[in-house]
Amino acid sequence: MYDVIIIGAGPAGSSAAKELASNGYKVLLAEKFKLPRNKSCSGILIKKSLDLISQYFGEQVPSSVKCSPADNRGMVFTNDTGREFLFEQPGANIWRSSFDCWLAQKAADAGAILRDCTAAVAYSESEDSVTVTFKSSTSEGGCTFKDCATYTESAKIVIICEGAVSSLKRKYRNASKNYITTYQTFNRGSISLDPHYFYAYLQPRLSQYDAWFNVKDDYLIFGVAVSDTSLTEHYYKEFISYMEHEHNARIEAQVNSEKWIMPHIQPGCPIEYGSGRVLFAGEAAGFLNPMGEGISGGLESGHAAARAVCESGFSSNADLSRILSSYQRLTLDLKNYMERQWGFVAGMAGTFGHMRS
Repeated sequence: MYDVIIIGAGPAGSSAAKELASNGYKVLLAEKFKLPRNKSCSGILIKKSLDLISQYFGEQVPSSVKCSPADNRGMVFTNDTGREFLFEQPGANIWRSSFDCWLAQKAADAGAILRDCTAAVAYSESEDSVTVTFKSSTSEGGCTFKDCATYTESAKIVIICEGAVSSLKRKYRNASKNYITTYQTFNRGSISLDPHYFYAYLQPRLSQYDAWFNVKDDYLIFGVAVSDTSLTEHYYKEFISYMEHEHNARIEAQVNSEKWIMPHIQPGCPIEYGSGRVLFAGEAAGFLNPMGEGISGGLESGHAAARAVCESGFSSNADLSRILSSYQRLTLDLKNYMERQWGFVAGMAGTFGHMRS
């Protein structure tokens, strides 16, 4: 019997596991993929994320997880009329695979039991515990779950941090299927933009959400986000043409491409905190800032879920309601921050006009 099982070893899961293990709780941190695992992401740590990492993990982000240029100096937004807005702040440019693996290892160093290639496929709640059914793979080439035997583990509390497409959330909570699909490519070439900034483009002709550009280890990364996946290629071609015309982009070779899914945030920024003995954190809960910035929200909400458990205990059903109310209280500033961020972007581009409060 664990005190807490945490499903998903991204920023939310690792932050929760580190806090709980540091306070003496018996914690299982389960990750579906083999670590280090890829996560399609801008890989930009804003100043808020850097501050949270220092606060929660007691360290600065190591150079081993960073890519070139290591220092990000801010973001440049181009609104729906083509006007540029520069927002400067110190940040870091990282590879998510290395960064997430580092966070998970920090949780393990604090005492959490870390298992990768371990997929949670079901759970059931009883009066005093939650039983989670897992499939585990030991394949050296990666995680393949076909024909894998299942086994169960139990805990007093489960925190689900699987991201926007959490299979457990969809299975048990009738989760919304309202997603945004991201598509980005890694290219060799040249461009007349400062690689120390992250660029976001909000013109409706370039995407159904946003388009973006940044640089990692000499790769030129171009991406678009759509709500209708059949239009991905159309918007991507439009964006590349725009970047060629406006910023002298020249692509010599496309090296890689990847897709991901993130939640399509709705007005009021609704959050699924959880109920009973099951909590949600990170994107699984709905914490996501504009332009897909989910790292800071993952770190903060995961830590808050853990603090709610630490402060409230879980010896009775009455304690469970106290955990949930504590979690909501501890994430109130985070939710308000998220609403302000979405309101700000809504005022910048009509694409996000529905998010105006």
